[in-house]
Amino acid sequence: MGDFNLTVILDAIRRAPGGMSRVELAQIVGLSPQTISNISRRLLDQHLIVEAGKEGTGPGKPRTMLRLNPAGMYAVGVHLDPAVVTFVLLDLLGAVVRHSRIATPPGSDPRAVIDTIAAEINGLITESGVDPARIAGLGIASPGPIDLNDGAVVDPPLLPGWDNVRLRDALAEATGLSTLMDKDVTSAAVAETWAGGPSGEGSFIFMYMGTGIGCGIVLNDEVVRGTSGNAGEIGHIVVDSDGALCDCGQRGCVKVSAIPQVLVAQAEAAGVLDGSREDRSAPAVQEQFAQLCELAYGGNLQAMDIIAGSAVLVARAVSVVTNALDVDRVVFGGPFWACLSAAYLEQIPGLVEANSATRKIHGIEVVGTGVGDDVGAVGAACLVLEHTLAPRSQRLLLEG
Repeated sequence: MGDFNLTVILDAIRRAPGGMSRVELAQIVGLSPQTISNISRRLLDQHLIVEAGKEGTGPGKPRTMLRLNPAGMYAVGVHLDPAVVTFVLLDLLGAVVRHSRIATPPGSDPRAVIDTIAAEINGLITESGVDPARIAGLGIASPGPIDLNDGAVVDPPLLPGWDNVRLRDALAEATGLSTLMDKDVTSAAVAETWAGGPSGEGSFIFMYMGTGIGCGIVLNDEVVRGTSGNAGEIGHIVVDSDGALCDCGQRGCVKVSAIPQVLVAQAEAAGVLDGSREDRSAPAVQEQFAQLCELAYGGNLQAMDIIAGSAVLVARAVSVVTNALDVDRVVFGGPFWACLSAAYLEQIPGLVEANSATRKIHGIEVVGTGVGDDVGAVGAACLVLEHTLAPRSQRLLLEG
C-alpha cells in the first residue's frame, strides 16, 4: 500500500507542470497530511522530486511546491522499425537527453541486428555522461505481433527472419540493463500519455504511421494492451472493397492499400517515381516515400493524388476504430508521419467527423503527436518510467 500511495503522489506531481504543494496533494489524492509529508520526504531522499520555491495566491503562509527532479531517473528507449532503429535517453520528465538513429541493418540475421543495437545503446549512455546508476532500465518498441510474456518478436511481416526472436532477453544480456518490451504502437500510446501533453489525456487512439500501420489504444488514461499484448492490429480492416488481394483472403485491407510500400509501388506504376531500382528493402522504401512526398508538396498532381487517396483509406480505418471505442481524439505519429501530416490533417478530420456515430454527442479531435518524430523510441523509454513510477493496481497485491 505504501508503494502504491507513493506512485499515486508521484503521478499527481508529474501531471502538474507547475508542481504541487503538500496541501494540494492531500486534497487531490485523499491521503492524510501526515502521509503526504512522509511520502514526500521519501521522494525527496530518493532525489525523484525537488522543492521548487514557495507560492501563495491568498491569505496564509506560502506553500512549498514539489516538482519532479529531471535528473532523478533516466530510461533508455529503442524503437525497432524495419526501416530505421531509433535510440533515446530520457530524463524523468520525458525529455530527450540524447538521441541517435541508424538504418536497420540489412539481411535476415536477427543476431547481427541485436549486436548493432546493443553497441549503439552502450555508446549512447557513454556519450550522455549520465550516471549509469540513475538509469532505471531499457525499453524496446518492436513491430507486432509479439509474445509479451517471453519478450519475443513473432514473425512480423516486414522483418524477414525474425520468427520468435527473444529480443528482450538478448538485449538485457548484452547491455546489463533491466529490459521491458512492448509493441511499437502501444509504446507510442504510452509516450503520448507520458510526454504528449493535452493530446495524451483521456481516451484516444494513436495511429502509428510507420513501415506498417497500427493503432495504440488509451481509454480513460489507461493504455489497453489486450490479452497477449497485441491490441491495435488494424491491418485487416477493409478500406477498399475493390482493392488488392490480401494474404487474409479479403480485398482492400489497410496493409495492402495504404502503407508506404504500397504507395511507392503506385507511384512507380504511374511513372512518378523510378521503378527500375533493385533495392526493395524497408530503408529504400523510406527513401522513395520521402521523394514521393517531396514531389506531392512540390506541385506534382499525380503524387498528391496518391497521398490524398491514402488519406481517404486511412480515414475509413480510423472511423471503424473510433466508432468501436468511442474515443475523444485521434493522434497520428510515427516515422512516416512527418511526410503525411499536411495532407492528412487537411482531409482526415472532416472524413472522421462525417463517419462518426457519435457526432451529435461529441466531436473527435484529430491531431499530430505532441511527442515528435521519435515517439516510438520515447514510448519505449516511457515503458520503463511507467513500470517503475506509475500507480498500478498490481502494487496492491500481497506477496504469497
